[in-house]
Amino acid sequence: MKQNKINIITLGCSKNTVDSERLMRQLNANNFELVDSSDEADSIVINTCGFIDAAKEESINTILQAVELKKKGKISKVVVAGCLSERYMDDLTKEIPEVDKYFGTEDYEGVVKEFGGSLKYELLGERIISTPKHYAYLKISEGCDNPCSFCAIPLMRGGHKSKPIDELLIEAKNLADNGTKELIIIGQDTTDYGKDIYNKRNLAELLNKLSDINGIEWIKLLYAYPSHFPDDVIETIAENPKVCKYLDMPLQHISDEVLRSMRRGISSRRTKELLYKIKERIPGITLRTTFIVGYPNETEKEFQELCDFIRDIEFDRMGVFNYSIEETTPSFILGDPFSQNEKEARKAELMKIQSEISLKKNENLIGQKLKVIIDDIEDRHYIARSEREVPEVDGEIIVNPNGQYLIRGNFYEVDIYDCNEYDLFGEHSVNGGKTK
Repeated sequence: MKQNKINIITLGCSKNTVDSERLMRQLNANNFELVDSSDEADSIVINTCGFIDAAKEESINTILQAVELKKKGKISKVVVAGCLSERYMDDLTKEIPEVDKYFGTEDYEGVVKEFGGSLKYELLGERIISTPKHYAYLKISEGCDNPCSFCAIPLMRGGHKSKPIDELLIEAKNLADNGTKELIIIGQDTTDYGKDIYNKRNLAELLNKLSDINGIEWIKLLYAYPSHFPDDVIETIAENPKVCKYLDMPLQHISDEVLRSMRRGISSRRTKELLYKIKERIPGITLRTTFIVGYPNETEKEFQELCDFIRDIEFDRMGVFNYSIEETTPSFILGDPFSQNEKEARKAELMKIQSEISLKKNENLIGQKLKVIIDDIEDRHYIARSEREVPEVDGEIIVNPNGQYLIRGNFYEVDIYDCNEYDLFGEHSVNGGKTK
């Protein structure tokens, strides 16, 4: 049996990625060997997601697959942590007792002790990056105070807790010293940053201080909540050259009736005013959002209002989720009146609208020169992103190197010559060359 070799499987969002990276650092400090595959492992740790039905199903299937490996003697230990485990620990313990131990979110000490190690407090905040080293997620807060009726995150992650600026600066500097050039700012609600420890929302101050770190070239902001969006963040994005003109703001809907039932704390009018202000003050900003379709009180009228809104604003990026009924959330009492087919039809209609918008926006980029960072190489072409894209959720830029050898993690200029709905195609600009 292969001893002390641990495979960590991370499911769900980028916030879980950061949690796993912190756990990996602790296990590594205790001299456990981390391996990339269950085939190489003695033990498996699964960091689960419990956000919506599809995520729960994936988490449970992954647990069952690991348990099956244990039954066959291919591994000796299965440990489960994360959101699903936090929310359903008693049920999981009863239904899948073959798991050696269940832990909640961020219980690094419990997991490390389960393997016979001890928590190294001096290393708290340090991580082993699982992404390519040139970009990393920086989780600035945990939990959420927003009362959204459909969301179980506060049940799994608790209330909003900001991480102090000095600790985040140390973490970001360590990342930069190890080659990180792009920070992607995440949290359950990044716009609430600071309110609990500084008695004010000071996300803008944090962004500006992060931009002073040598080696950090791009900073992108995700998960910004619209109802209390700080005005000084708009100015920071507009004026700070290292803060990318990119903003991810999940809106979920635009109908006043649906927004009220969702308990989003913002009206349709205020949402539109905020978006118009952002677009006016930050020309060329890339706006990303997400919506929920099939919410219990979303009539055809409300859905068409959402369609019209998307056509009007013309978001650069958009994701759509089917409503997932979650027990113990306020919207649970509303039931789940739409069939899966009805939800899928509405989702498809929104994505069709968005694909046409995205194609038009990409066509407008043909003939332009973009600064990109190289993520990977594939089939003799390079996979890159500009400041307009975030890894995994947005499209890519496929780069013809023009006979040149491009280095992963470096910045280059490319000339865009073609596109499809979501991806761009470019050639390495030999005259422009490497930018950094």
